[in-house]
Amino acid sequence: MENENRTNPEVAAAPKARRVSHLWPVVSAIVALLLAFGLGALVVLRSNAFALGVDTEWMDELVENRAPFWEVPALVMNYLGGGVIGVFLVPIIVIVALLFAKRPWGALYYFVATVLSAGVVQLLKQLFGRSRPEDILVVSDFGSFPSGHVANAATMAVALAIIFPKVWVWIAGAAYTVLMLLSRTYLGAHWLTDTIGGLLLGAGVAVVLWAPLAAKLDGEHTIVTRDPSAPQLQRKQAAGKG
Repeated sequence: MENENRTNPEVAAAPKARRVSHLWPVVSAIVALLLAFGLGALVVLRSNAFALGVDTEWMDELVENRAPFWEVPALVMNYLGGGVIGVFLVPIIVIVALLFAKRPWGALYYFVATVLSAGVVQLLKQLFGRSRPEDILVVSDFGSFPSGHVANAATMAVALAIIFPKVWVWIAGAAYTVLMLLSRTYLGAHWLTDTIGGLLLGAGVAVVLWAPLAAKLDGEHTIVTRDPSAPQLQRKQAAGKG
C-alpha cells in the first residue's frame, strides 16, 4: 500500500483534489456555461462585429503613442505567441521539459489544453468573422475575435500554474498574458475586446480540462516533490536508536 501511494498519482492526491475529479462533469459544465455566456455577451455588445467605443478609444490611444522602442518587444511577443514558434516550438519544448521532470500527466494535460484552446479559437474566428483593425502592423490570419495569441498565453499560464502550484508561476503567467494582450493591441492585430475574449477562452479551457485530471495532476505533483531521502533518513535514525 505504501509503494502504491508513492507511485500512483490518483492515490497520492489530496482528498480535495480527488473530490474535484469525481465532480468534474458539474464543474466543467458550470465553467463552460460561464465562458460561453461571456463570449456570447462580447459578441452581442460588439454590435454585429463592429468595434465598440472602448475598442476604438484604446486603439486610438495606442496608435498615437507608437514608437520604434515599443515595437521591438511587441514584435517579440508576436513571434513567441504565434506562427511556428508559438504553435509548435514552444509547446513541444514545454511538453518535453514536463516529461523530463517526470510529469507525464502534466505533459498530456498541457498538450490537450493547448490543442483544444487553439481549435476553439479557430472555430470562433470562423463563426464570428470579425474584421481586424485597419492600423495593423503585422500579417495575421482571418478573424479578429478572439485573439489566438492571448488565448494561447492564458492557456499556457493557467496550465503551468496548475501543474506547478507556486505563487511565482501564477505571477509569471499573469505577466506574460498581460504583455501578450498589450502587444496584440499595440500592433493593431486585435481590438481590446478580442484579447479579453482570448483570455477568457484560454483560461476557461485550461480550467475545464483540469477538472477531470485534478486528482492525477495533484497526485503526480505530490509524488515528484516528495523528498526521496526522507524514508532512508528515518530508517537510519531508527537504526541508531536501536
